[in-house]
Amino acid sequence: MAKVRITQVKSKIGQPESQKRILAALGLRKMHQTVEHEDTPPIMGMVNKLKHLVKVEKL
Repeated sequence: MAKVRITQVKSKIGQPESQKRILAALGLRKMHQTVEHEDTPPIMGMVNKLKHLVKVEKL
């Protein structure tokens, strides 16, 4: 299955609690931290809610 690389590019300060929890669920704790996940519908749904905070690269 394809993978995606997700990088946090904007701060979570001032964002709703639900978005902070989604970042934590993805494994993002710091600015410019990068994680890799499988390209599944649940992961892409989380990324879609955070599209203003993260950068996504298909691998």
